[in-house]
Amino acid sequence: MSVVGIVCEYNPFHRGHLLHINETRRAFGPDCSIVCVMSGDFVQRGEPALYSKFARAEAACRCGADLVVELPLPWALSSAEGFARGAVSILSSMGAEYLSFGSEAGETGPLEEIAKLLLDESLTQEIKALMAKQSELSFASARQRVLEMRMGDKAGLIAKPNNILGVEYIKAILSLDLDIKPFTLCRTGSEHDGEGSSEIKSASELRKLIRQGKDVRPFIPEQAFSVFEMERKQGRAHNAELFEIAMLSRLRALGREDYNCLPDSGDGLGNRLWKAVRTEATFDAVLASAKTKRYALSRIRRMCICASLGIDAQMSQWLPSYGRVLACSEKGFSVLRGIEAGEGFSIVTKPASANKLSATERKIFQLGADAHDLYSLAYLAKCERKGGKDWRTSPFVVKND
Repeated sequence: MSVVGIVCEYNPFHRGHLLHINETRRAFGPDCSIVCVMSGDFVQRGEPALYSKFARAEAACRCGADLVVELPLPWALSSAEGFARGAVSILSSMGAEYLSFGSEAGETGPLEEIAKLLLDESLTQEIKALMAKQSELSFASARQRVLEMRMGDKAGLIAKPNNILGVEYIKAILSLDLDIKPFTLCRTGSEHDGEGSSEIKSASELRKLIRQGKDVRPFIPEQAFSVFEMERKQGRAHNAELFEIAMLSRLRALGREDYNCLPDSGDGLGNRLWKAVRTEATFDAVLASAKTKRYALSRIRRMCICASLGIDAQMSQWLPSYGRVLACSEKGFSVLRGIEAGEGFSIVTKPASANKLSATERKIFQLGADAHDLYSLAYLAKCERKGGKDWRTSPFVVKND
């Protein structure tokens, strides 16, 4: 029985995600186990997820995933490279033999070629030299130009968002010398951040429609939709204004030195963000004030979430050494049983078992709990804002009919 890994956010889970799971199972056989490593309550673009990690994991398992494990916060809020390294290393520790991902390329060969080039130290030095020469050039733009000089038109592949992540997954596999084989399916439907007429809409388009109060039922699998609808009825819909106030209050209480210890805070960006937080009235204004041409908004948003939760630049320098199970099927339990005897990696099923982790691991786990407490302050229902839920919530288990 093959174990196939998927790195995901499912924000929210939609028909494209269902297609990916179904096509992955078709490619590897009905007996394969699909293990997902998923961002928690905050996602890699530096935003709170539309629904909690518990709801999104349940939706995924109801729609065919066998096991959903949380990507710990420091890696979930890292750059694409750190995000990929953290997630792929967890999948490796859980026995994944393959990594399945969607891409615009639809084949792994060209992505592997780019990944190997990006691991070449001479290319890294060329990127740094170009950025030093052109101070307003972003890393992504500099990387694109250097790759074009090496590869010509092929370099255009890395301008596509899913290809970028695919390259980072392959880089992680190669640099960590992991025994995982990459496998990709051609992405269909709307562009990653675009709009389209297909029934497979992008997650960003669906988030926009949901926030506008539009009907998205045709674009979300029924089993996932029922989970998200229950969240809404229970008052656990996430309110952006409430979250903004909660986060800004935390950010304003921090000193300049706290901002300069954040991930990606170099080149004076920590100072810029500290000043913006203390002077601007809204989160959008903070972002606009801190942003420069070199740095993407997602980087600054991630810094803000990291600052509000106490995540510093050192926390994602190593690799995750535990996995917290959020949801599971019976087949997923067989995967868990297969790694029980493993060394150097712990599985957290019941939250109380996190107390058996090392001091460093407990600190990381507590960050996730603190993140959920911050996240839940933006629920519309006041009764749902109680703290400590992360320590009281066991994995959702899919029952066989």
